[in-house]
Amino acid sequence: MPNDLRGFIALLEERDELRRVTVEVDAALEITEITDRISKGPASANKALLFENVRGSGMPLLINAFGSAERMAWALNVEHLDQLGERLRNLLSLDMPRSLPDKLRKALELLPLARIGPKVVSQGACQQVVETDRPSLSALPIPKCWPQDGGPYITLPQVISRDPATGRRNIGMYRLQVFDDRTLGMHWQLHKGGADHQRTAQARGEQRLEVAVALGGDPATIYAASAPLPPDIDEYLLAGWLRGKPVELVKCVTVDLEVPADSEIVLEGYVDPTERRVEGPFGDHTGYYSLAEPYPVFHLTAVTHRRDPIYPATVVGRPPMEDYWLGKATERLFLPLIQMLLSEVIDINMPPEGVFHNLVIVSIQKQYPGQAHKVMYGLWGMGLMMLAKHIIVVDADVNVHDTSEVAWRVANNIDVKRDLVIAEGPVDALDHASPQPHFGGKLGIDATRKGPADGHTRRWPPDILMDKEIQTLVDRRWQAYGLD
Repeated sequence: MPNDLRGFIALLEERDELRRVTVEVDAALEITEITDRISKGPASANKALLFENVRGSGMPLLINAFGSAERMAWALNVEHLDQLGERLRNLLSLDMPRSLPDKLRKALELLPLARIGPKVVSQGACQQVVETDRPSLSALPIPKCWPQDGGPYITLPQVISRDPATGRRNIGMYRLQVFDDRTLGMHWQLHKGGADHQRTAQARGEQRLEVAVALGGDPATIYAASAPLPPDIDEYLLAGWLRGKPVELVKCVTVDLEVPADSEIVLEGYVDPTERRVEGPFGDHTGYYSLAEPYPVFHLTAVTHRRDPIYPATVVGRPPMEDYWLGKATERLFLPLIQMLLSEVIDINMPPEGVFHNLVIVSIQKQYPGQAHKVMYGLWGMGLMMLAKHIIVVDADVNVHDTSEVAWRVANNIDVKRDLVIAEGPVDALDHASPQPHFGGKLGIDATRKGPADGHTRRWPPDILMDKEIQTLVDRRWQAYGLD
């Protein structure tokens, strides 16, 4: 599996999942329109795109690299996304070994964990070229994605900062608007780790919060920046576990931070915790523009890069698009953790129409009245799942990934007065429908079967299903009917 972005490109090309575009294209809008058509077109045409001739820049631009289930899986060292959850489930199997052979086997299973933590190395490809004397963003082919965007945006970064109080590192994926050649708008939202570091720095009266922005590198490190991890878990530890070996980091040249040594490009700089500038609008993954609002400002102190860097980017907009598959990887990876805390959960789906956080469909093994409500509140109390706007709970035999079946169950299985749960709580910063920022209403829908224990005194009707014997008979005789 790939060790860096170039290895991933080679893998995609070998598997016929990459298209090279050699004609000149404009980073302002044209690349977005091409990518949007590819993302939403026939599955056979949905490929990663390498634009080799971007107007005004000598750097090629890679986009849609994670834009399918297969490519997302390959990026994370598996063949199918469901294998992520299987790997984590095996890791979380904490049955205490009883015999000596069992203890040795468990020790061998856990031994790799001691070897996957990030490690600092003396040099990296990301510092083959170092620019500290009036560094500039002008050479980067940063796209302007949508017509009303406030400017070009860096869309696929690893934004690295350190908690001023604890020294704990955070890596997040926050968009950055280009204000000029040396300043960027830092869109870390209220609930994110970078914003927490900024608040801590401001409370301590510090003048600067050092930040580094890594572009490219191992696909697992890119993904890890998007993963909603608890504050105590280092994203590069997750990346090391996914790739099966440590992430190698190199010290920055102007700030006291480390970045992945195999990055394509690194931007070093700082945020003044008290400074704000209007950032936006931005065509976002909700399919709407997020509005212009004051956000912190990133000041550039250095640019380092490979001798022949490749600029990685993504386009967000009305789903499905590439970012959906980053979210789907998180869904499949974190399912075992949800099941550890809510053992009745069978499966979960966050469909593209819900832009990941706006719609969560969960199936449960129902055993008692009110259990669907318990699961709703349990999910709302679980990390960034607090932002989930709608939660639909169905029975264990419902395929949560078949949204047509889910809609059928919801339309037929609920009594509106009994089965809707309306709550209030935190909502995503991009939720334009809530009457105030960051806080609004939530809806839980209990679409499970009801019985006397639920206060439903009427008999619940059975599903219409054909006898297995008749299905087998028709399967056997299908050719004889002459219907193909």
